This record gives sequence, structure tokens and C-alpha cells, in this order.
Amino acid sequence: MGVWRHAWRELRACCDLLLPPACLLCGERLPAGTPAMEFCPTCRSGLPQPAVARCPVCAVAYRTLIPASHHCEACLRQPPPFVKVHAVGPYAGTLQDAVQRFKYHGQLPLERPLGTMLAEAVLAGGGSLPELVIPVPLHQSRLRERGYNQALQLSRQVGSALGIPVAPALLHRVKATAAQQGLDAVARKSNLKGAFAVTRPFTGRRLLLVDDVMTTGATVRECASVLCKAGAVSVEVAVLGRA
Repeated sequence: MGVWRHAWRELRACCDLLLPPACLLCGERLPAGTPAMEFCPTCRSGLPQPAVARCPVCAVAYRTLIPASHHCEACLRQPPPFVKVHAVGPYAGTLQDAVQRFKYHGQLPLERPLGTMLAEAVLAGGGSLPELVIPVPLHQSRLRERGYNQALQLSRQVGSALGIPVAPALLHRVKATAAQQGLDAVARKSNLKGAFAVTRPFTGRRLLLVDDVMTTGATVRECASVLCKAGAVSVEVAVLGRA
């Protein structure tokens, strides 16, 4: 085995010499020692940091630079079915660019650095880790159109990084809905009513629901509600961007 490992290292070194690893976003050559399939320091510096003041439940940012952790009005008026949202950062700048390339332009290699950052955000949230990772599902029609489910790709990376199994078939989308973009909060909620269902009953599990972006929270609210009604003890949410 030692011989094969040595040969593999030598082969990778030759590949790096002939085809140096490049940043997945800007294409610049990565500094020596930087893992392949990564972002360069310049692009990483452009990633927005989580807001200092945000709701501890839904992670919505408050319009203040003074640290605050009180619940937002929406969570106070209508407590969500999930207990916490882990977000890499605001949906802006380099993060928004990376998510859009990954989601809409088929740049699947971005799943690795984005998934790693999402796993880091979950760990930074503290507390016990969930027992299962659940991707927000796509309807079959949308899946055929896009060719892949970005939430599932992220879930696999997060599950691998955290050592948590992924259950991609536990939650599925039973109704094709109009795109959420352009709809207000009320229309988004109505649009998703009855769109999700579980494939089998289960009880007593702590779940991590994964999606790419959270805007009004209508999608994750509906998914978490269905999962809780099916027997989940708790549902946490992990998203790359929080709008």
C-alpha cells in the first residue's frame, strides 16, 4: 500500500505541475499548498461574513451594527417549525456569484468548497449535530430540466464533512410549483402548500435540512413542518446564502 500511495502522490505532483490547480471562480492559479477545487485568497476575501446582529432562529440580518440576538418579529409572531438556521453569509457578492454559477450554470465542482463552507457554518453553530441530512427536493420536472438537485449535491458534501448520513429519498416534492422568485411572502407560502411529503414514517430523529438560499423562508418552513409532523424531534436548516 505504501508503494501505491507514493506513486499516487508523485502522479498528483506531476499533474499539478502540468495543470496547476486554479480558482473555481476567477481561474487564477492557486497558491502552492492550496487544495484543488478551491477558491483563491482574493475570492475567499470577497465572501460576505454573517451579520453581527441577526435573529438566532431564522438568521435574518438586522439593520444595525450593534450585536444583537433577540428574535425577529416574524419568528415571534409565528414561530417556525425549525429550531435554527445556519447560514454561510448574506446572499451577496462572491457568495451569490458562486451559488448562481453552481445552481444555474452547471458548475458542479463548486459543490465541494460550498459544501465545506456550509459544514463549517453548522459546526460554528454549536450544539449536538443532527442525525440525518435531508436535502430540499426538486420536483421531477424541474430535476429533468436542470439535470441535478443542487441541495442534494450540497447535502452529500455536508454529510461527508460532518460524518452524518444523507437521506435523499425521505422527503420528496409531490407537486410542481411556480418558481418562487418574484412572489411575495404570502404568495410563496400559498404556492408551496401541499408540495412536499415524506416517503416513509419515522420518529425521534434530529434532522438537518439543506438548501442553497433562504429568502422569505417559505420553502424551509413548509419542508420542516412536514418533517415534524412525520415524527422529527427537531429540524435545523443549513443554507449558503441568507437573503
